[in-house]
Amino acid sequence: MKIELLLDALNEILSPGDFSRADNSMNGLQVGRRSEEVTKAAFAVDACMESFQGAAEAGADMLIVHHGLFWGKPLAVTGAHYARLAYLVEHDLALYASHLPLDAHPEIGNNAGLAGKLGLINIEPFGEYHGVMIGMRGELPRPETVESILTRLGIQDEDAVSVLPFGPPVVRSIGVVSGGAADDVLEAIDKKLDMYITGEPSHQVYHACLEAGIHMVAAGHYFTETFGPKLLAERIARETGLETCFIDHPTGL
Repeated sequence: MKIELLLDALNEILSPGDFSRADNSMNGLQVGRRSEEVTKAAFAVDACMESFQGAAEAGADMLIVHHGLFWGKPLAVTGAHYARLAYLVEHDLALYASHLPLDAHPEIGNNAGLAGKLGLINIEPFGEYHGVMIGMRGELPRPETVESILTRLGIQDEDAVSVLPFGPPVVRSIGVVSGGAADDVLEAIDKKLDMYITGEPSHQVYHACLEAGIHMVAAGHYFTETFGPKLLAERIARETGLETCFIDHPTGL
């Protein structure tokens, strides 16, 4: 398909313009390509050399990522930044980035994917970031233990970056904000939730969690932000007929 049609489809789904004031990421097409045709699209969490090489080896013409190459201020085209851009140009590999739009999307976003994996019901917006709600909160159909919830996510206690097990014996209400959003546990405490799930831990919220009696799970920045790219890949394949694939390079963080 024509690259312009794929860009139209991505922009229609993700509405990047709605996040222009809240997001310092350059959402949208970051690097173009010489050819106008796209026959396969790869999806990944990070714009890094491993993802670029994986996309090229998979025969992709465009890579769609959550963390792009451009964040607010200009970067000199030197060192690793030069090498990454050079690789994309040499392999005629286009790069599209979607940061907050892919966190916040109510159906195919990172947090929607987390909420779906947990089986949450009665879902409401949660986790305000620069005036935009990017997370979700809801309830489990039946109360579960922390161990059961981790198993539902496909991880064990030792796989998570951090687990603060300070909440009730069984969990009913959960808030989720993917990535680096440890401070949003304070909103979860304010809303009297039983558990808060994010990507990265933070020393400064330890005692707040302990004193409030809430569980906090830092399941990994990378892990919590694989849901959106995978769901977006499925939707693009379904709606456009384009072949897609997911390039997986976990960091363990």
